[in-house]
Amino acid sequence: MSLISIVVPVYNNAASLPDLLARFQELAAQDAQDRFEFVFVDDGSFDNSLSVLLSLAQRESRMRIIKLTRNFGSNAALLAGLGQARGDAVAAIAADLQDPPELILDLIRHWREGHKVALAARQTRDDGFLNNLLSDIFYAMFRRFAIKAMPKRGFDFFLLDRQVCDLINHIQENNVYLMGLIVWLGFTPKVITYHRCKREKRYGRSMWTFGRKIKYFIDSFVAFTYFPVRATSIIGLTFSVVGLLYAVAIVFMRLFHYVPIEGWASLMVVVLIVSGVQMMMMGILGEYLWRNLDETRKRPPFIIERVVEGADKEEEHP
Repeated sequence: MSLISIVVPVYNNAASLPDLLARFQELAAQDAQDRFEFVFVDDGSFDNSLSVLLSLAQRESRMRIIKLTRNFGSNAALLAGLGQARGDAVAAIAADLQDPPELILDLIRHWREGHKVALAARQTRDDGFLNNLLSDIFYAMFRRFAIKAMPKRGFDFFLLDRQVCDLINHIQENNVYLMGLIVWLGFTPKVITYHRCKREKRYGRSMWTFGRKIKYFIDSFVAFTYFPVRATSIIGLTFSVVGLLYAVAIVFMRLFHYVPIEGWASLMVVVLIVSGVQMMMMGILGEYLWRNLDETRKRPPFIIERVVEGADKEEEHP
């Protein structure tokens, strides 16, 4: 009988946690072949998520609660959960119930068939036109310039074999894009598709802010492709060639009196455009340098404050 771990990062999800656990219990009851553990990672929630988890754990011995010292981000919370999971296979799902937990049974079935990576990829989603458009653009760019094997509309919901989970746990990166890393490892994934539901109002608002999306976008590309740096080089070379040709043309026209050189407006336009491009290039290079500095510091991507077992046993972690 195999042990299946289900890892859930939690950040201000108090309202959805009882319903999520109930659905985990239902799917576990449908699977007579496996044992389950439910690993909830509290990622510095400032609502009463931790209190709700502790209350639920008093009635569910299969629960484990990993409390991080502060908010480290969803990727770090997932990595903390993967590191603490004991299962022969480890599934991960968001806490907001936009993804159907029942699909975990399908992922387990594909794992039993020999697939070490099983992904639940979004085929359609109820997140609004603008969010869908931006998401499609992001994944199209990521597939084009970084990892071609990434599912068309991405994924946040997956199941990994213990071997794959251990490999990820041994990769030490502070700004890791976990979904890209899973595909990058090279194991041929089994992909199933589903419809991502809209977040119900009773479960509160999403903590996935615009600023977090921008960081996610930058981390994804910086971690898996040199395309931004290469594009910077090409843009710089292009502007250099165009600027040289323009300078030659101005000198030629000035020497032969074809045009008067008054110049202030045109000079300002050129200076502003070129300086803007230079600042953009410096920003791109700075993103790579910052991540390089962050990696050399060797700081841990997350810090565990304590681990609470469902049987009400507690392990203290430094």
